[in-house]
Amino acid sequence: MSLRTRTPTALILLTFVLLSIQFLPPLGFFLFLQIGILVSLLEFYNLPRRRNVFPKKALGVLLSLIIGLSFFFEALSLELALFISLCLVAIYFVLTINKLEKLPQFPASIALTFFGAFYLSFTINFFYILREEKGPFIVYFLLAVITIGDTGAYLFGKLLGRHKLVPIASPKKTWEGSFAGIVFACLGAVAVQQTLIKDFVLWKAILFAIIVHVVAQISDPLESLFKRAVGVKDSSNILPGHGGFLDRIDSLILATPFFYYLVKLFGTN
Repeated sequence: MSLRTRTPTALILLTFVLLSIQFLPPLGFFLFLQIGILVSLLEFYNLPRRRNVFPKKALGVLLSLIIGLSFFFEALSLELALFISLCLVAIYFVLTINKLEKLPQFPASIALTFFGAFYLSFTINFFYILREEKGPFIVYFLLAVITIGDTGAYLFGKLLGRHKLVPIASPKKTWEGSFAGIVFACLGAVAVQQTLIKDFVLWKAILFAIIVHVVAQISDPLESLFKRAVGVKDSSNILPGHGGFLDRIDSLILATPFFYYLVKLFGTN
């Protein structure tokens, strides 16, 4: 994919995301996140269909929303949301598996339906509580670390990459690109720290950037494994030059909750 195709899409998407983070009220930002999560979830559910495994999309969307609501309403704990979700999954499959022919698909279908909802809704909704508890600038910090780090890893991996990092999950990722990504992630962290969050202790900002980028380098190939398993390069083609929404948030899936707990447990001062 050429930069000529990728760049306009990236700029439009980034502008829209930053404006949403900065200006949307809590309910608006929460709904904005749910739209992104649900689009990504449907892309995820479409992947195994290529191998004749059919997660239940409508059920998965419902589970995702229930898990998401536990981040918005304090009265609905995550534990209760997960229990409700598990009960709904059990009821649905017990009532709908009414033919012996359906049994072979049951284990994979129930596992992917539940996993997909948890994998995306539980993780990406940490953006909501991160913004509400710490403000928009700390979200900018996370996005800068991820996007600038990924950009550095991509560019230097193409130029200097020789040694494969995870050849099965992501054949194009290299150790050289990964180390360059850490440097770029730190540069992004320092840029945001110096301009927007000056009370964020510098050494913590750099340390958090390194840790978050390493976690992102695990999160990205994990999503890639699902695509490799079904023989596709992108989760969809909805974003010109970038594939699908799931492809754009793959690094954030594990990095976002990890970063939230780093900030919550160790602070920024």
